[in-house]
Amino acid sequence: MITTLPTKLRLATLLAALTTTGLAPAAHAGDRLLATSGVSQVEGAGGGGLTPWALITGGGSRDQVGASAFATHWRSQGGYTLRAAGAAVGLFDTVELSAARWRFGLSDTVPGESIDMDMIGAKWRIWGDAVYDQDHWWPQVAVGAQYKRNHDMAVPTALGARRGADTDLYVAVTKVWLGGLAGRNLLANLTLRATRANQFGLLGFGGDQGDSRRLKAEGSLAVLLRDDLALGVEWRDKPDNLSVFREQSAADLFVAWFPSRHLSATLAWVNLGNVANKASQRGWYLSLQGGF
Repeated sequence: MITTLPTKLRLATLLAALTTTGLAPAAHAGDRLLATSGVSQVEGAGGGGLTPWALITGGGSRDQVGASAFATHWRSQGGYTLRAAGAAVGLFDTVELSAARWRFGLSDTVPGESIDMDMIGAKWRIWGDAVYDQDHWWPQVAVGAQYKRNHDMAVPTALGARRGADTDLYVAVTKVWLGGLAGRNLLANLTLRATRANQFGLLGFGGDQGDSRRLKAEGSLAVLLRDDLALGVEWRDKPDNLSVFREQSAADLFVAWFPSRHLSATLAWVNLGNVANKASQRGWYLSLQGGF
């Protein structure tokens, strides 16, 4: 379990606290339902921790602008660490722009070294409405792109990666059923991603087993135990481009708390499967998000 928070995480906590005026502020006209903007996906997009949703970040509706900032920390039992931070803006509940930075500590695989990666994302809501009612049967659909650039290609190149930068393309479909499970709100999401990223891009893109984008599925299922508390699971398939190590899918079990419209905290147990020379890399994930 995480015992100390990195500096970026403490700063994000302070920022979110300063923007929070109360634990349960009243909704304003045009505001979306609490939690329906999701949290910050680890690559910067609005969604779950592992996968982007069709929802647009921030609390803004069709005539509003919203934004969010996040900081995330994960540590595996094998000593790998991930520190991520980023921000996103949602424009009129239609367009989302995001950016994130990762630092991945390589543990004793490469002692004292880490891999840095930058991400820039864009998402466009093209159709539908996320919240189900008699007038909105169809899900919300969005298309998106995430450009990733790896700054440290020595290790990925040695393992057989073909390139240090690439763009993932995806389509996400999301629906929220109010009172859909024993009177509690239920959210389901399916994302299809065209990617050739090795370990999200940390080990570069493409390899000796393939250098073309492959279509991979990602999914999320969450139930709101209360209006401000969500419990869910996620799964994300990944390509297996490098023969030197087998890459596996990732999954998590998470709880997300939304004490106000300006703050959320997500705690998850994440399994990334094999990472380089270490099998079954599991550990706790903590993410804080502040926004409006």
